[in-house]
Amino acid sequence: MSNAPAKKSYTLEQLRHSCAHVLAQAVQELFPGTKLAIGPSIENGFYYDFDSPHAFKPEDLPKIEERMRKIVAGAHEFSGERKSRQEIEEFFGGRGEKYKIEILHGIPEGEPTTLYKHSTFVDLCRGGHVDNTREIEHFKLLHSSGAYWRGDEKNPMLQRIYGTAWFSKKELDDHLKTLEEAKKRDHRKLGAQLDLFSVHEEIGGGLIHWHPKGALMRSIIEDLWKKEHLKNGYSLAYTPHIASEEIYKISGHLEAYSELMYGSLDVEGRPFRVKPMNCPGHIMIYKSNLHSYRELPLRLAEFGTVYRFEKSGVLHGLLRVRGFTIDDSHIFVAPEQMEEELKNVLSLARSFLGRFGFNDLKIMLSTRPEKYVGSDEIWEKATAALKQSLDSQSLAYDIDEGGGAFYGPKIDIKIKDSIGRLWQLGTVQLDFNLPKRFDVTYRASDGQDHQVVIIHRALLGSLERFFGVLIEHYAGAFPLWLAPVQLKVLAIGEDAAASAQQTAKDLVSEGWRVEADISSESIGAKIRKATLEKVPLIGVIGKKEMTDSTINLRTHGGEQLGLVKTTDLPLYLQRRSLNNA
Repeated sequence: MSNAPAKKSYTLEQLRHSCAHVLAQAVQELFPGTKLAIGPSIENGFYYDFDSPHAFKPEDLPKIEERMRKIVAGAHEFSGERKSRQEIEEFFGGRGEKYKIEILHGIPEGEPTTLYKHSTFVDLCRGGHVDNTREIEHFKLLHSSGAYWRGDEKNPMLQRIYGTAWFSKKELDDHLKTLEEAKKRDHRKLGAQLDLFSVHEEIGGGLIHWHPKGALMRSIIEDLWKKEHLKNGYSLAYTPHIASEEIYKISGHLEAYSELMYGSLDVEGRPFRVKPMNCPGHIMIYKSNLHSYRELPLRLAEFGTVYRFEKSGVLHGLLRVRGFTIDDSHIFVAPEQMEEELKNVLSLARSFLGRFGFNDLKIMLSTRPEKYVGSDEIWEKATAALKQSLDSQSLAYDIDEGGGAFYGPKIDIKIKDSIGRLWQLGTVQLDFNLPKRFDVTYRASDGQDHQVVIIHRALLGSLERFFGVLIEHYAGAFPLWLAPVQLKVLAIGEDAAASAQQTAKDLVSEGWRVEADISSESIGAKIRKATLEKVPLIGVIGKKEMTDSTINLRTHGGEQLGLVKTTDLPLYLQRRSLNNA
């Protein structure tokens, strides 16, 4: 017999949206005077925003949930009725529901306006519900937070209650287990525990300070990235952190992204900006010389740090920041080279992400939007090239119709982490706009100058975001090749201190990342400390090991590996490191 939930006559989104309505009813019944804002379904759940005189606390959620279950048990049907704008305004105006009236005024003329009801609760809603509240069985309220009305910090601060709902108890239980595991893996908590990075409000939110261990890991990632790119025909570049505002007028960034750019700097009477993108700098490098078709593809790659304004309310550890470094590359190709070069890019992306344990990818192909630049012919050719590059490597993908950028179609690469969450990382975009704006050309075999196509691509995306994902993927227990400290050598007693120090020193001289603990603490305390630091390998040296010139090894997880000759340690570490790669 199958354990899959029975097929439903409604979608998960409809179930969750219905649950949001029940939440709103429960809150208004328990906390009189509460006004309603919005309550949509979202990925894995739902929320509702409230303007309430009561400040919601964690202990309120079980009470609200209990009231929700009473409402659900009443088996109330959901029903919608189309009403005139005047009728709806009079209805909500009489209840003082100012947010509902503002939503009503934002609905374009001619669109239907409907009220949806269950039990005694009525909401302004487009619809999309289950038939009856009894269908809402498996749900849980999660937490509350502040949220500005319409996401604008100039508007009133509301209170948002989040919840989740599923078709079956098993799905709900599995999701709650995932959330609990995610809490343990929170990169902000582990980043502090493992001394990897910090953010200081005195300097500014969203600006990352890489501590020595985090900086070392960043260097390992960058060195590997550079090595792989040089092997694959890329040339490294570095571009300035500020540039004349004029360059961003030409690129269109000043017009399209001004709200994400920081204010201008006056440099001898000329306005400058800190860079939000690396593209113009790479284009300037390309344009500094004439290029023949024989030189293409020309691949420029840079770990380029950029700065974008993000509101303080959306900043989140390493995942949403104001200053970040993109593993950026811009590839200048002739149109007929697009398909082959895209294959190379995707192959490199798969190989590189696989080094970090990310082998389960979800890929989206975004096609031509309503507003676009370039001819239909080049768009069709570019989209076909993206499709062919994916098909040639048997990569499954979903199509986001009309989701491309105005300057070209794109591929977005998402990875699945160790607990099944999807993370947006890399992107591959074809661009016909900037080559036209900057007059980026090459001399073709016919002796004429032709416009190049630029492939924008990042394998990791933001290095800060990638590092945050890495921390959560491994729960801070990094593989041997990537860990900032690969081996911790622990001395039992003062007699073994010199031997432990010498063993660590010898390994460090050969390029291994090793520390020795010769403190006066007990060996049990030392092992606990190294375990909390999530060091992959822990080695113990006592009198017996000193006599035999050995070290007793164990893993971070507690697996006993046994005795290894200290002279054999470099080869032993090399083999384990390769196995963990």
